[in-house]
Amino acid sequence: MPASGPSDPNIRARRSRPLRVAEEIKDWVVERGLQPGDRLPGEAELIDRFGMSKGTIREAMRLLQAQGLIETKTGPGGGSFVGEVTRERAAALLANYFYFRDVTIDDIYQVRIALEPELAASLAGRLSDAQIEELEVIMEGYAHAASDAEEERNQHIASLKFHARLSDFGGNALLGFFIGFMAQILTDLTVYKRLYAAPNHDLWRTGRQHQIDLISALRRGDVDSAREIMRSHMEMAREQMEMQQAEVMKRFIAE
Repeated sequence: MPASGPSDPNIRARRSRPLRVAEEIKDWVVERGLQPGDRLPGEAELIDRFGMSKGTIREAMRLLQAQGLIETKTGPGGGSFVGEVTRERAAALLANYFYFRDVTIDDIYQVRIALEPELAASLAGRLSDAQIEELEVIMEGYAHAASDAEEERNQHIASLKFHARLSDFGGNALLGFFIGFMAQILTDLTVYKRLYAAPNHDLWRTGRQHQIDLISALRRGDVDSAREIMRSHMEMAREQMEMQQAEVMKRFIAE
């Protein structure tokens, strides 16, 4: 009788059971409208509810825990609870997915130019004084021209916080996530083959003025100006990246 191996249908079926049960548990959570922090049934109830062995249930729960969808607590009051995947973890997982794709700086700016002007337009006249003040505080980090190439790079990274925070103020969670995600990639995974031999003060001045003008347009509710200023700012940023011969590094991001 030939030995069974990975291609054996029985083995494949056993391996697929935890995956199937994990999906069923997720469906069960959705159907009941459970929220992060809500308690899940105990192991014995799950075994009975899904008609699977203890080992299969435990493996399914481990899969869900690895996805961040379940949290397990020990001690008094412990058990399994609905978890919530954080924005940071979701961004790390997505960045690690793109590790195996050839994502270029031009790819990133093609998306930024499409999305960020519309975000700016949607926020014109809708930001509170506190939100605008927060953006202005971020800009204080590059209020003066850089004295050397390394400081200039650090200022560029600091300016990305402006865009990430602006994306947080929008009412579209999906749009905000992707804009913030691209800012994170440009911050964490971008290398510059050619830093300027001397800081480019004209570029700093133009970029900062764009943001000053953008805040003014946002404050007075000028939708068209906010859109055009952000588009011009994005196009200038793409040119800067080309001049610095920027590349996206091949590196995993820790979850």
